[in-house]
Amino acid sequence: MKTESSTIKSSSANSSPAKEDSHFDVANEALLVPASLDSAKLQNVLGDMMSHKIDYADLYFQYSRSESWGLEEGQVKSGSFSIDQGVGVRAVSGEKTAFAYSDDINLNALQHATKATRAIASSGGEQTASSSSVIKRNAPQLYLPQDPIASLSAEAKVKLLERLESIARKLDPRISQVTASIAGEYEVIMVARHDGVMAADVRPLVRLSINVIAESNGRREQGSAGGGGRFDYSYFTDEILHDYAQKAVHQALVNLEARPAPAGSMTVVLGAGWPGILLHEAIGHGLEGDFNRKGSSAFSNMIGQQVAARGITIVDDGTIQDRRGSLSIDDEGNPTNRTVLIEDGILRGYIQDTLNARLMNMPLTGNARRESYAHIPMPRMTNTYMLNGNLPAEEIIKSVKKGLYAANFGGGQVDITSGKFVFSASEAYMIEDGKITYPVKGATLIGNGPEVLKRVSMIGNDMSLDSGVGTCGKEGQSVPVGVGQPTLKIDALTVGGTA
Repeated sequence: MKTESSTIKSSSANSSPAKEDSHFDVANEALLVPASLDSAKLQNVLGDMMSHKIDYADLYFQYSRSESWGLEEGQVKSGSFSIDQGVGVRAVSGEKTAFAYSDDINLNALQHATKATRAIASSGGEQTASSSSVIKRNAPQLYLPQDPIASLSAEAKVKLLERLESIARKLDPRISQVTASIAGEYEVIMVARHDGVMAADVRPLVRLSINVIAESNGRREQGSAGGGGRFDYSYFTDEILHDYAQKAVHQALVNLEARPAPAGSMTVVLGAGWPGILLHEAIGHGLEGDFNRKGSSAFSNMIGQQVAARGITIVDDGTIQDRRGSLSIDDEGNPTNRTVLIEDGILRGYIQDTLNARLMNMPLTGNARRESYAHIPMPRMTNTYMLNGNLPAEEIIKSVKKGLYAANFGGGQVDITSGKFVFSASEAYMIEDGKITYPVKGATLIGNGPEVLKRVSMIGNDMSLDSGVGTCGKEGQSVPVGVGQPTLKIDALTVGGTA
C-alpha cells in the first residue's frame, strides 16, 4: 500500500488516537509495579549516578513479546515466540559512555548496574545534580497501545497465511511455489532520566510478507511483496492481501520475460516509494550526527552548502501516524520530529541524539534509537523521504532517449565515509525513445550518494512511502524504518549489468 504525500499525517494535539497518558499507565503497570519500583526510587538511583561527576544518566526499561509464523507449500513450516524484558543503565561523560544492562528488573539489579557505570566518572565531566522532581512527559501518540499478538487467534493467523497463498496461486498458473510469513511485536518501554523526565511508549508492530516463484519453459524467477506498520493484524484485509499477492506475482512474471541488463553509464529513472531505500542508505546514514561529529561522513562540515540539485528536499519524520518507522518518543524519552535535512539542495542539519547534539552544539532532533535495553542508543533514521517535485512520472519517462527504469530494489550496501554505493534492482526495464519497452534482469546501480544528489535532473509529483517493510542495520543494531520518494531522473549513473 502506498501512502501519497498529500495524505501523510503528522502528530498534532487533535490527532492523538488514544488517551494521552495511556501509554505511560500501561508502561508503569508492566515494568515498575511488578518490581515494586516507582519514580522516587528511580530518581534515587539516578541521583547516586550523578554524584560521580557525569554529564547525563538514564534508565531504559523494556518489555517485549514477539512472534512469527511461516507458511510453505501450504503448511506452517516455521514459527517462533519470545518474551524478553530488562533495563539498560547509561552514564555519559564528555564523549564517553558507560553502559550496563540486566534482564532482571528490580532495585538490586539497578543498583548493581549503576556501580558498573561509575568508571566513567574518572574521565572528568561536570558534576550535575539529579532532579528532585519528576516530569512525566506526554508526547503525541502516533499509534494505539494495542497488542497485535492478541488480536488474532493462532488458527486465524494460519488461515490468513493460507488465504494469501491461495490468492497468489490463483492469479497465474505459472506460480509454482508460494511462501508467506507474518510477524508481530508488542513492546513497552519507559525512560527515566537524571533531569527528572520520565516518558513511556507502547509500540505495536506487524509485518506480512509473500514470496512467489514462477516457472515457464524451464526458467524460474521470483517476486516478493509485503507491508505492515504500528497496528494489529486487523490491518491485513482481503484487499491488502490481494494487493501484496498481485505485486509479488507481477514481479515474478516480469522477471520471467526479462533480458540481461546492459552495462555502462546511462540515464536512470527511479520509481516512487521503496526505491527511496537508495536515499536512506547512500545519503541518510551520511546525515546521522555521530558520523558527522567524528568527521567520517561525506557530508561533514557542509551545513549551509549546496549538496544536491535544486528542488531536492529530504526530511526525516518520525511523527507520521501508524508508520513502521514512527515513534511517539525516541529511546531517550524525547518526542520525535519532522527534521528537514536537505532543503532545495542545501544541507540544513543532521539527525541527532542527546550526546551528539550536545557535543556538536546543535538542535536535538529526537532520533535516539536502540535495538533493545541491552544496546546503547545512537542517532538513527525514522521515516526518511524526498518531497515531491512538480512533474508527472510519464513526462519523466518521455524525456529519456535511452536508459534504465528501476521500479523496485533488492539489497545494497554503502560506504559512509566515501558515499559509494551498490544496489541491485529486483524489477527494472529499459527505456527507449521515451517509452518503457522490455524488462531486464541483473541490473545493479553503482555510484556515490553525494554525487547522485547533484545529478537529479527531474523530480516527480508522485511521492509515496514504502509499504512498511524496512529494517535498518547500524553497528550491529537493527531497527524498523520507513523510506520514500517520488519518481526521479538521474543523469549518467553507472549500471552494472549482465549483458
